[in-house]
Amino acid sequence: MLTYASYLDKKTNLIQSGISIVAMNISVSIMAGLAIFPAMSAFNIQSEGGPSLLFIVLPQLFDKMPFGTIFYILFLLLFLFATVTSSVVMLEINVGNITNQDNNKRAKWSAILGILTFVFGIPSALSYGVMADVHIFGKTFFDAMDFLVSNLLMPFGALCLSLFTGYIFRKALAMEELHLDERTWKQGLFQVWLFLLRFIIPIIIIVVFIAQFM
Repeated sequence: MLTYASYLDKKTNLIQSGISIVAMNISVSIMAGLAIFPAMSAFNIQSEGGPSLLFIVLPQLFDKMPFGTIFYILFLLLFLFATVTSSVVMLEINVGNITNQDNNKRAKWSAILGILTFVFGIPSALSYGVMADVHIFGKTFFDAMDFLVSNLLMPFGALCLSLFTGYIFRKALAMEELHLDERTWKQGLFQVWLFLLRFIIPIIIIVVFIAQFM
């Protein structure tokens, strides 16, 4: 979201855009949960989530549906689109920082980082194949990388972002980016948002982080 937002027009209403994106994301997640988990229960299919849900459980569910093969192919195409767009965003973060937005260097560094990403991704892709017996702390390479990113790096990044925005990022600049005026009623909501970033959200992130190891 941050990467896409950096390319938005200065006049874009970030508050409205953020609310819309969060609302759509939550809605899709709820609908997916209401569709997948009752179906798993109905067909007595067990899964702990993760890759097995996508590549083992869902094929079984689609196989029991009329025209299930067609729907599963469409689902995988949409999933491919989602992964490609997410990968482009993650690549852009590194390319933008290295080139300092110098368009003459973007093509070269995009190719270099793309190749490096592909090479480092090979062990994960082979974790359920020829590298299935390779384990790191009892996990396959894919599961180990997934744990590292999802359970460690992402919470740490979210905590740093919350603290940076709450304590370091200048309040006046934040209000300017959000098109807020101190005389409007939205100023009160801004203070609530700032309070949450500084005190509540960091505590929640730390609690959730610790809870996963208990």
